[in-house]
Amino acid sequence: MNLAILTTEIVTVCLAAFLVLLDLVIPEDEPRRGLGFLAVLGLLGIFGHTFTQYGVNGSLYNGLFVVDNFAVFFKQIFLLAAILTILFSFEYVDCLPCYRGEFYALIVFAVLGMMVMVSASDLLTLFVGMELMTITFFILVGYHLGNGKGSEAGMKYLILGAASTAVLLYGVSLVYGFTGSVALADIASRAASTPAILMGAILIFAGFAFKIAAVPFHVWSPDIYEGAPVPITALLAMASKAAGFAVLLRVFLIAFPAFQASWLTAVGILAAASMIIGNLIAIPQRNIKRLLAYSSVAQAGYMLAGMVAADTAGVKGILFYAMLYVFANVGAFAVVTAVYNHTGSDDLTAYEGLAQKSPLLAAIMTVALLSMAGIPPLAGFVGKLYLFAAVVEKGYLWLAFIGFIMSMVSVYYYLLVTKAMYMKAPADRAPLIISEPLRWAALASFIATLFFGVYPGPLSTLAAAAAKSLF
Repeated sequence: MNLAILTTEIVTVCLAAFLVLLDLVIPEDEPRRGLGFLAVLGLLGIFGHTFTQYGVNGSLYNGLFVVDNFAVFFKQIFLLAAILTILFSFEYVDCLPCYRGEFYALIVFAVLGMMVMVSASDLLTLFVGMELMTITFFILVGYHLGNGKGSEAGMKYLILGAASTAVLLYGVSLVYGFTGSVALADIASRAASTPAILMGAILIFAGFAFKIAAVPFHVWSPDIYEGAPVPITALLAMASKAAGFAVLLRVFLIAFPAFQASWLTAVGILAAASMIIGNLIAIPQRNIKRLLAYSSVAQAGYMLAGMVAADTAGVKGILFYAMLYVFANVGAFAVVTAVYNHTGSDDLTAYEGLAQKSPLLAAIMTVALLSMAGIPPLAGFVGKLYLFAAVVEKGYLWLAFIGFIMSMVSVYYYLLVTKAMYMKAPADRAPLIISEPLRWAALASFIATLFFGVYPGPLSTLAAAAAKSLF
């Protein structure tokens, strides 16, 4: 048994435990920003280590836990999302009345859960990882105890998350009952094209569709995104969604190839519905977090379209898009954090005249939103090009057409934010002061979004290598 392939998870557990223990010995009245920097440094070290795991392709416990290029790529997405989120969460944590140190440890535990999910090669291991992620996010969503909206969001996430988990487990029980196994490879070899197993696959898909906020399983996202702390909203939009897509791809491409003709059509319909409903409902939103919540529903639709291709090109497009979506989201939510800290509001009116108060933040927000819209030469354009090209190659012209039209629709509501920032006068002339860590996170996302739009080669090569692991 080669435990060396577990080093990423082992070090992540140790980092989270060390943060908890260190928090216990720091006096209560002392700031906890040092713990945040320690978490960032630890996660950066783990991120660097993951590059050594490309090409390993090992497994443990009779194949229940695998480390392949696909899993490593997604682990890097989770680590980057957590690092950048922690950087722009310092001011929020400093304002918490208590439990400040645990905030950083919980983010690391959430990353650990997502790591287990993407390396799981059987449904029960996957479930354990998903529960670790979900329970941690439930705590983080309702972390600010004195905030009514936060408590409401946490309770909604708990109840709806429990319901989706029950649906998922019922699907797993059906699959296990008719195949006698929860290992993905065994399910693929034993699964006959029977209605019971098809129903199990549908229920499993429904459980994971909740995690990615795809239509019609998206109803939780606007309220929870609005009520959760901004850094946690960002992490839900980036890492949790990426984890959901990772397990959807692994489970359905490996365990259920016999039903491919059935589930590809259904996924295509859900992708189209997510793109249409997400973009159209985002238009009248005047709360920036709700606008980004519905935008994330549409983004799930674009990535589901890549899943319809069910080949290396489609998976590569999803992986590439998931990575650049992290950078675009970090840029957008870093600005949302800065504006909220300055004004105490998430309304679009709070962004009026932002270009005069902070030209840098206005530019970062504009680039992030236009990248999500798929405007060249930003990274989002390249990502959507990969996704739609894979879809067209498989003959789903109608789906690519819907994706193109809905991308143009998204430009409208993204430009509403830009219009407020550049074409309206600010309510006050006070300069918007931002912390250095938030500035670092925002600038990193800004540079990455521009760089991968102009020079996508390195990330594209990495995504292609990861995609091949599933085929």
